[in-house]
Amino acid sequence: MTIIVAGSLYIQPGKRDEFMACSNAAILLARANPECEDFAVSVDPVNEFRVNVFEKWQTRSALEAFRNSGPENDSFAWITQFDINEYEIES
Repeated sequence: MTIIVAGSLYIQPGKRDEFMACSNAAILLARANPECEDFAVSVDPVNEFRVNVFEKWQTRSALEAFRNSGPENDSFAWITQFDINEYEIES
C-alpha cells in the first residue's frame, strides 16, 4: 500500500518564510526514513500565504511514527487554514 498526503496550508501574513525555514527539519527527518518515498513543502507561486504539501509513504505505520516524532516548534501556530487529504493506494 502507498499513502499519499497532499494539500495546502495557509500561513499568517509575514510568517511564510519563517514557516518554510522551520519545515526543513521535518523534511530532512521524513526523507531519512526508508519508508518515506517523497516529502515536500513548497511555497505557492501565486498565493503569498499558501504552502503546498506532498508526502508519499510506503506504510501507515511509518507515517504515524513520523507524525509522533516530528520536530517541535511554534510553526503550527502560524497556520490559519488547511486543506490536507490522505489517500491510500493499493498496488
